[in-house]
Amino acid sequence: MIDRERLVLIGHPVSQSLSPVMHNAALEARGSSLRYEAIDVSPDDLDSTLATLSRTKCGGNITVPHKKAAMHSMRVISDLANRVGAVNTFWGDGYGALDADNTDVAGFEGAVRDLLGEIPSDLRVAVLGAGGSAAAAITAIDSWPGATASVHARDLARAVSMRMRHNVVVRACSMRDPCLSDADLVVNATPIGMETDELPVEVERIRPGAAVLDLVYGRNETTWVVSARNAGHPAADGLRMLLHQGVAAFTLWFHDEPDQAVMWNALLSATGRS
Repeated sequence: MIDRERLVLIGHPVSQSLSPVMHNAALEARGSSLRYEAIDVSPDDLDSTLATLSRTKCGGNITVPHKKAAMHSMRVISDLANRVGAVNTFWGDGYGALDADNTDVAGFEGAVRDLLGEIPSDLRVAVLGAGGSAAAAITAIDSWPGATASVHARDLARAVSMRMRHNVVVRACSMRDPCLSDADLVVNATPIGMETDELPVEVERIRPGAAVLDLVYGRNETTWVVSARNAGHPAADGLRMLLHQGVAAFTLWFHDEPDQAVMWNALLSATGRS
């Protein structure tokens, strides 16, 4: 396993993140004394913080609001991250440069597989939102056989822009009139429901039998997930996406896979879930 001097999460804010819980559990399982730490970094301090980290053998994650802004501080950015238009994982060799990738794509695909059991052919996906999380979801969907996606945003122009950039997107819709009648999977890629009981879209608008995936996660499942499950929809929040993107990031840092079960059990314990 590659040696690292520091592992960090950079965001603003970061106090609610569960990433330290799962990564520290994985490190402890390997008998490592290294610890993963969350650092609250304001946009004004992002460049200087990354420059300091680049002089260490570091690894890290980047979360909101820095996933796009951090790109210009990277030496090498993976093709996948360039397609998404954002980075969320980086590492350095201690010589003043950082490389980056986007593991949210793998995280999203892993969460969908956990929810559906597999990725079926010709899946029709409705993605609520047109930001970085939506872009990662669309990038994943683009590799699925026969899949199509619709993008739904409060600002219709952003949904149209997403359609222009990704061939898999066949419709751009407004959140005020979401076109969900034929969706097999509805994904919330907005922050709606993170701190309130607000629903990104009414469950009644989702066709019977469609699955629901909320990329928001917290100590408890969101109201939208609970409401969807109570209405008979297969439903899950973003905790599994957090897990799978974390496994992918850990593998990039150390060139070795962590113990996924240890990481998942740590997340369940931290959220009080069974």
